[in-house]
Amino acid sequence: MKGPMAGSDKSKKVMEIASVPEAIEWQAEHLKRAGAENNARVIRALLAVLETDTATGRRMANWQGLTLEDAMPLRVAGGFHYLLLSGEEERLADIYRGAITDQGQVDALIVEIAERHDHTLLPWLDSPPQTNEAGRSASVMAALLWLSGKLGPKFELNEIGASAGINTMMARFYYDLGGTKVGPSLSSIRIESEWQGDPPPQNPVEIVRAEGCDIAPVDLTDEKQALRLKSYIWPEVTDRLARMDAAIAMAERAPPELRRMDAAEFMKERLGAEQEEGVTRVLFHTVMWQYMPEITRDAVTEAMEAAAAKATAEKPLAWIRVETNRETFKHELTVKYWPGGGDDWTMLAEAHPHGAWVEWKGAD
Repeated sequence: MKGPMAGSDKSKKVMEIASVPEAIEWQAEHLKRAGAENNARVIRALLAVLETDTATGRRMANWQGLTLEDAMPLRVAGGFHYLLLSGEEERLADIYRGAITDQGQVDALIVEIAERHDHTLLPWLDSPPQTNEAGRSASVMAALLWLSGKLGPKFELNEIGASAGINTMMARFYYDLGGTKVGPSLSSIRIESEWQGDPPPQNPVEIVRAEGCDIAPVDLTDEKQALRLKSYIWPEVTDRLARMDAAIAMAERAPPELRRMDAAEFMKERLGAEQEEGVTRVLFHTVMWQYMPEITRDAVTEAMEAAAAKATAEKPLAWIRVETNRETFKHELTVKYWPGGGDDWTMLAEAHPHGAWVEWKGAD
């Protein structure tokens, strides 16, 4: 089954919404459809914050850039969740647990909190969210199971936009993907997504190396950095918070191989490194492509295309993406591999933004 690239023309138009209020409404609807209705109310309340005499409201109202591509509403939402997690604003708990559902009441409380904590919220607009979620590795592992039948069981993983490197550690997780089980059974991180459709093929998978990069990597062993990362988690999704705590403990025992580096430079280096025969070199990324500058996306694509032209059966190459389709509000697992895979993306699955469910499409 051949699928479109994550950035179709219609999807691109959505990302280029010029109106800040329209972008906030879109983001709120996206969260609502993904099961985060309480957090969606907080984001919708940003429409009221736009009308306040706060530095945060003024900066949002006069946002310079593509509001959705920059994930501006999610930046501020992270700031509000931080106020709760840090103990600065306990009143937010009533919104996040659904005790307050009337949008007017939510608006009033969010405005009051924005005015009170303006100095704390404003810096959250400086950088995009880092939603490093272990659940997304369900799709990546499913792709590896599928690729194992095409290219062999051994893989070298290279992750760009790795944030804290949680998914760079995916070889340490246990997976039950529709009955297909893989990984260490005693792992503290268990990925058991609600599986729809046939299970992925029960092929062997051996990850012989895993390394990631990020221009601003998060150190999970640093309490302040870890708290910031937790702030980007949708508050009502408590299982994600539990997985984050498990990932923090896992990183304290053995941190992921993570480098502070531009994605294009990292891939240029990795693609130029000596490759072991019988091991597939893999580029993978999850929900980060939109945050990179176009020039970086183009450079990564060109580097992969050049490497693909040199790929052999002894030294194969693959590209795994889990990225958002802005038309369907779903995330798509798409794959390319060389040699033998052709130049089209193969869509293997659609998935929940954080791996709660995966709908396997499969492919021959």
